[in-house]
Amino acid sequence: MTFEKPVSAGRSGGRAARRAARSAPLTDDLRAIRPGLTGGSLKVLTEPEILRIHHAALEALERIGLADAPASGVARLTAAGCVLGDDGRLRFPRALVEDMLALANRSVTLCSRDGATDLDLSGQRVHYGTAGAAVHLVDVDGRHYRDCTVQDLHDAARICDALDNIHFVQRPMVCRDIADNLEMDLNTIYACTSGTFKHIGTSFTDPAYVAPAMNMLHMIAGSEASWRARPFVSNSNCFVVPPMKFATEACLVMEGCIHAGMPVLLLSAGMAGATAPSTVAGAIVQAVAECLAGVVYVNTLKPGHPTIFGTWPFGLDLRTGAMTGGSGEQALLSAGCAQMHHFYGLPGGAAAGIADSKLPDMQAGWEQMCSNVMAGLSGLNMIYEAAGMHASLLGFCHESLVLGDDLIGQALRCVRGIEVTDETLALDQMAEVCLGGSGHYLGTGQTLNRMQRDYVYPTLGDRTSPKEWVERGKPDLVARATARKEAILAQRAPARFAPDLDLRLRDNFRIHLSA
Repeated sequence: MTFEKPVSAGRSGGRAARRAARSAPLTDDLRAIRPGLTGGSLKVLTEPEILRIHHAALEALERIGLADAPASGVARLTAAGCVLGDDGRLRFPRALVEDMLALANRSVTLCSRDGATDLDLSGQRVHYGTAGAAVHLVDVDGRHYRDCTVQDLHDAARICDALDNIHFVQRPMVCRDIADNLEMDLNTIYACTSGTFKHIGTSFTDPAYVAPAMNMLHMIAGSEASWRARPFVSNSNCFVVPPMKFATEACLVMEGCIHAGMPVLLLSAGMAGATAPSTVAGAIVQAVAECLAGVVYVNTLKPGHPTIFGTWPFGLDLRTGAMTGGSGEQALLSAGCAQMHHFYGLPGGAAAGIADSKLPDMQAGWEQMCSNVMAGLSGLNMIYEAAGMHASLLGFCHESLVLGDDLIGQALRCVRGIEVTDETLALDQMAEVCLGGSGHYLGTGQTLNRMQRDYVYPTLGDRTSPKEWVERGKPDLVARATARKEAILAQRAPARFAPDLDLRLRDNFRIHLSA
């Protein structure tokens, strides 16, 4: 191939033009990263291995089954074709599982309150967000842990609302300052929905609490019909107690949520080596079997109800018995689960981004990035606990949440991958630069035009030279995260309720947050 000697385009305005282009807002189609990028390039399981896991899960359901279903569940499941054994265990024939999989909803969209950040869970679209039930807040200044409060939860939701790469807000911590469980569940919903427009996940400690929570959500939505048309809160439901037992009360919560039109996350969270087999493959088999049982349960109640296949097996340090959320094994567990979700064609979620480190330090960085990148590359639809989680889910950190936005941005760039087109192969650009041009690509029209489209620039990450770093006073990363947190919280929350709605909510429910 030969090239004509091109006319050089020259520099496009120099450094000032580059800075102006970089600061200009981009439409979603031109952004380097955005919610719902398609993953799936990483495959930790081969097709034969996926089939072996699938058949092993079906055998576990047919031969072992699950214990402790509530009476309502036993009635529905046996009527559908499950077999109740003399040992009290429900066993699931393969044909029944396959029939219910055919009814399952494969086109789930999780709604946001304002409609601006809905999550399309079809295919291998990737979304990162928070989750967990941390009981402590990490105080980075004092380097200590204290009990979480409802204000901490509200602040976390407000911070998430301002972070581009946090796509949903499943409740990341428990309000330890509210002793009454009903009030805690209701205040959790209030704190999150008044803090962010993004989709929210929550749980309920008692089946009786679903009805008052729905009353609150109908008020926030404007009516029951508006809520059912666009449910902006989903139920994170630990419907099983691994190994292979239903959580009786949680199943009743699930039934109530389905009746109320709330999407459900079927969450199986076995600990490899304790409540799940110690091998990565075995832990995945059990999680898949338990969630398949959940799919059958849901679709006997309401065929096609929006449901997330929530295989959440966790790793365990077999030397100490400590959870290893930040391990390579955890990354493999979640990546393998993502492939099983794709095999069934179901919207799925799993855990990633957990740090076993107690503070946002180098250990936390490698632990959070390892599993977040692998989960994203595997095409996991919902990546839970992706930011802010420390001490193997015992601690949540606002500063780490802010830093996690940068970290997830880099993970999303990995998910996006490499585009190979005539434009990106850049032969014309090479000819322009090399055949009589400047001899470098800095400031060329093509470089300037694609610098935002192809590259992700960290908000807080420091890429200065050592000299510049010194000149800027040796800025500390965690201190910068604290400053951004405080700047977000100093502003009025965009998602706050209108005064008349807030007054009605406070008249009907005991709200612990100050007005």
